[in-house]
Amino acid sequence: MGGTNGKGSTATMVYEVLRAAGWRVGLYTSPHLVSFRERIVVDGVPVPEEAVAVWTERLRPLAEERQASFFEITTAIAFADFAARGVDVAVVEVGLGGRLDATNVLRPLVAGVTRVALEHTDYLGPDLASIAREKAGIAKAGVPFVTTEPDPGVAAVLEEEATARGASFERLDVAAAVSGLAPADGGLVFDLGTPVRRYAGTRIGMAGGHQASNAALAVRLAELLPARYGVGEAAIRAGLAAAHVPGRFERRGRWIFDVAHNADGARALVAAIRSAQPPRPLVGVVAVLGDKAWREYLATLAPSLDTLLLTRAPSAPP
Repeated sequence: MGGTNGKGSTATMVYEVLRAAGWRVGLYTSPHLVSFRERIVVDGVPVPEEAVAVWTERLRPLAEERQASFFEITTAIAFADFAARGVDVAVVEVGLGGRLDATNVLRPLVAGVTRVALEHTDYLGPDLASIAREKAGIAKAGVPFVTTEPDPGVAAVLEEEATARGASFERLDVAAAVSGLAPADGGLVFDLGTPVRRYAGTRIGMAGGHQASNAALAVRLAELLPARYGVGEAAIRAGLAAAHVPGRFERRGRWIFDVAHNADGARALVAAIRSAQPPRPLVGVVAVLGDKAWREYLATLAPSLDTLLLTRAPSAPP
């Protein structure tokens, strides 16, 4: 699962759908919020600390020999843990880009890309077209490749790259697929139409209108899985309702927590704030790493707030 924003939420939705269908499922996402163990989960159980220690020690000589990065080592630990815990299927989120990402050693059953925005331009390229080509690098011959990218030009780049790699390309038009969007019980309810069926009254457990787009992609990927996985409408509905990712417009009392860290994410956050209409005054407490496009991010977010407080995360590098 690749993309700029939303890929973690989408991956979690697919994971929960597969669990609802009765499979033993692994989920690999990044980054973590509190514990490294959050990145590697099997059927709701994070990787044990002991397992992390064992796999780290076992992989250390090879990692040092090849000068592997932190993410490369983490990916190896995740795949080893999934094998050790006997998963039937794994849902894997791309770390950065796609083409050269450590996760791209896999041959997936299906592949998806959420919307593409400017990020990591020093690694992925200076413009959306360059970034889209890197994202589409996860496409594989004979594997369905679906995107919800709304920009026709960017979608065309994704299609060109995916088709060149032999993938079957599909662009899911979210504007046409989703209707009747409304907040419900801390999440959303809406009607969703795909090339297979119409899911009236679809409920998801995460708030923010952007999550409807993520849900649409998750549903379409679930539909395109091989028939042997037996993912039907009941599993899709149950999985979407169960999916939850901390820090995605997460409301706890008077606080709202969100991990948006670029301008595209900030726009989604602003739209979610406007829809939820939390009581005023709104005070934003924000920490952004220096390698992000923080000026554009703050300029996008600030007008929706009454007060903006900038702080420094304890984990931020000096």
